Amino acid sequence: MGRGSQVSGAAKAETTASTRWTSSLGDTIFAALARLSGILVLVILGAIIVALAIGGAQALRTFGPGFLTSDDWDPVRESFGALVPIFGTIMTAILALLLAVPLAFGIAFYLTELAPAWLRRPVGTAIELLAAVPSIIYGMWGFFVIVPIMSQYVQPAIIDTFGDLPVIGPFFSGPPFGTGILTAALVLAVMVIPFIAATMRDVFDTVPAVYKESAYGVGCTTWEVMRSIVIPYTRASVVGGIMLGLGRALGETMAVTFVIGNTNRIATSLFGPGNTIASIVALEFPESQTGSLKLSALLALGLILFVIAFIVLAISRFLLRPGVKA
Repeated sequence: MGRGSQVSGAAKAETTASTRWTSSLGDTIFAALARLSGILVLVILGAIIVALAIGGAQALRTFGPGFLTSDDWDPVRESFGALVPIFGTIMTAILALLLAVPLAFGIAFYLTELAPAWLRRPVGTAIELLAAVPSIIYGMWGFFVIVPIMSQYVQPAIIDTFGDLPVIGPFFSGPPFGTGILTAALVLAVMVIPFIAATMRDVFDTVPAVYKESAYGVGCTTWEVMRSIVIPYTRASVVGGIMLGLGRALGETMAVTFVIGNTNRIATSLFGPGNTIASIVALEFPESQTGSLKLSALLALGLILFVIAFIVLAISRFLLRPGVKA
């Protein structure tokens, strides 16, 4: 009996040791794969940056710092500048966020606090499906639907109302062609709303119910609970969702190309045409010859877009620091 117990104990010890060894081996393999994945991301990102830097070096050497401040883009004279696409990229992205964030917040607020339970799932699913629509479809929709509406109804009404006012009048002047900076920003806003709204909705749902119930218990209104409890609790994730939408707006190509007008000049009016880094690369790249100065200028624009995205990420990280109010 005693010997049987000893054999049984030895077998259990051997089994336990084998299990621990297997678990340790699995943890080691998982940690190695996770580390490799992180390193692979950095390698791919670094390779893209190096490729763009090498490809754009010819243009950067030729034009120097003036490449960033020149509004010239003349392939015939081989004179290129990045100011116009940089301006168009930043302006359309900012306007898109100004239009999209309030709407996305309203959608998330309604779905988490006001909508009846039977309506939350279908509306939430519809919002998520909008994110799966290809950008070229948004571009075609913008060109065939939004542009005519803007040219026939929206822009003429805004021009008649605000065009003659001092200070802000020049921003709403010009012929109502329908295309332009504002139209591109509107299409971008529609494209980024699903990303921001879905992120906000998901993080709003993570707020512990006891926090909100306590606030309601002391007499807070629904908006006060959202402003004082939900938003501070989810600030980091909300900012992250907004930055996700901004990243989509900065890099969008085909949808903007359809509706921005594709003119290489800085528009003083929101209704004026322009271009972005992504749109000019999409239009000009197929016509560029290998080794040409034009191709180098386009690759340099891609590098500049990377830098802009990095600056945006750095700003978002700063806003997420403890003690910084977003």
